[in-house]
Amino acid sequence: MDKFIKLLESYAPISEQEAQDKALISKFVERHHDALSRTNLAGHVTSSIIILNSEKTHILLGYHNIYDAWGWFGGHNDGDADCYAVALKEVREETGLETFVKAPNDPIALDVIYVQNHLKNGAYVPDHLHLNITYGFLADDQIPLKVNAHEHQALRWFPLETYLDEVDEVRMKPIYQKIVERMLNQS
Repeated sequence: MDKFIKLLESYAPISEQEAQDKALISKFVERHHDALSRTNLAGHVTSSIIILNSEKTHILLGYHNIYDAWGWFGGHNDGDADCYAVALKEVREETGLETFVKAPNDPIALDVIYVQNHLKNGAYVPDHLHLNITYGFLADDQIPLKVNAHEHQALRWFPLETYLDEVDEVRMKPIYQKIVERMLNQS
């Protein structure tokens, strides 16, 4: 947990939303020793990745089995306080990408995300919060991708001008927009 707390403390919010979300995450982690685990049904830490191609003209999205929608990559920390390692593991498992043009180990965003109840592997998962750390990676869009059928139905590169037309989860659109904008403004 110490590694996660240090990461959280060092993250400089870039907006009022992130400042409020950081405060919520800090209090939650302080009060819940199991915040890094899905055993905490109210909320838990997750790590996500937005992947743009090296020219920053396209975004890679996966068609997620549970959410039945196009979206980013990532997963639950499941006890691991190293968000970067979790993000890297998840993106490799979900896309087959092993190498990246750029994979900075500093987070690009922090968000508290409401997750509606759903079934996972036939088991009911109640409404909860994802206390999410996001990284922004650049990848070669010519490298073959490998769909992990357990997670996604498909993987596809979308032009940045139109990708939001494919995103059905309304609550995720401003998060994706915020992160993509930050990535476009990075050198």
